[in-house]
Amino acid sequence: MDKLVIEGGRRLEGTLEVSGAKNAALPILAATVLTKEKSVIRNVPLVADVLTMIKILRTIGAKVSQAADTVEVDPSGITDPTLTYKIVSTMRGSICLLGPLLARFGYAKVSFPGGCVIGPRPIDLHIKGMKALGAEVVLEHGYVHAKAKRLRGTRLYLGGAFGSSVLGTANVMMAAVLAQGRTIIDSAACEPEVVDLGNYLKKMGAKISGLGSPSIEIEGVRKLSGAQYSIISDRIEAGTYMIAAAMTKGDVTLRNMNLHMLGAMLDKLRDAGVQVTEKNGHVRVRRQRVLRPVSVTTLPYPGFPTDLQAQMMAFMCVVPGISVITEKIYPERFMHVSELNRMGANIMLEGHSAIVNGKKTLSGAPVMASDLRASAGLVLAGLVAEGSTEVSRVYHLDRGYEGLVGKLQKVGARIRREKDLR
Repeated sequence: MDKLVIEGGRRLEGTLEVSGAKNAALPILAATVLTKEKSVIRNVPLVADVLTMIKILRTIGAKVSQAADTVEVDPSGITDPTLTYKIVSTMRGSICLLGPLLARFGYAKVSFPGGCVIGPRPIDLHIKGMKALGAEVVLEHGYVHAKAKRLRGTRLYLGGAFGSSVLGTANVMMAAVLAQGRTIIDSAACEPEVVDLGNYLKKMGAKISGLGSPSIEIEGVRKLSGAQYSIISDRIEAGTYMIAAAMTKGDVTLRNMNLHMLGAMLDKLRDAGVQVTEKNGHVRVRRQRVLRPVSVTTLPYPGFPTDLQAQMMAFMCVVPGISVITEKIYPERFMHVSELNRMGANIMLEGHSAIVNGKKTLSGAPVMASDLRASAGLVLAGLVAEGSTEVSRVYHLDRGYEGLVGKLQKVGARIRREKDLR
């Protein structure tokens, strides 16, 4: 197992390239199985979760080749639409194969997925969607068994206890494109990654309207074709580096980034006193003034992303004053709080909110990552802490950040990866 060793106090300065969006790549790769024809997907980030999805596709019979950021999928050899626990236990995103496998084969057997431990994330909306489309669904021995000769279009409400479901919306979309008749998804997720999936499905021949709105309409077709497609940039990776630049009093330019996808975070950064400018698709982040504390509430898109909550909390730890961060997507997503406090932060939990009493600096310490985005938050804290910080369990970071160490080194961070011998 590896760890990251960070020597804090270095100002970040330079230019970084933002990779493709992991959360778009996973459902788009899953959608390639909706046809027997080859698809070519570009701008694919080669992070652990994507490599796991590629492995899953190969396990069920698809031929997958990859070169740099391009992945070619030939799904013609898939004959058994079964995903065992062994191959899906490390990644929650594997559940998004349920819809496309069911739609193409009329049957799917998918193990309950694994992934980050950030509180309950049930798959009830996925199951609700398949049932609404006419599938018979049985939960047995840790597996979802779904069966239907042909799915039927319907109108369904897909809102959950904490808002819309991104993967749930993606799964129902992929199932509905081959269903008979019209499907309308109300309370659909509006995230850019859902829009990206929809645009890929349209290139395959799907008939979809309303992408980016809470009501998506799909007219089912009999057959889809393979397609070539380039994935959008990763707004969460971009947001992480933007916060890193602000925390380190840096001056960082990000390329391959669409700033409008981060409107809520941009608003909070500017409220805090960070200067963000955009020109010709390049985004420059500078901190040139005294910062102010801000309060943040995570919400479904276009609200503040829950996947940037830990990073924003690390930022507020070094902004003097009181900030309040409220988590309304995954209310238990606060496992990084105790680790930040080990580094000298002053954070108290009150229900679904964290009250951050910011100070000028943190102190380096050995800390342990609990999930993907918590890991990123601890790395950002280490960049500004006095002394050395060791972040253990960095396999979480490998799931969602492509070349993080190299990218941070490129803009001046003192960070290295080592074997954790403990």
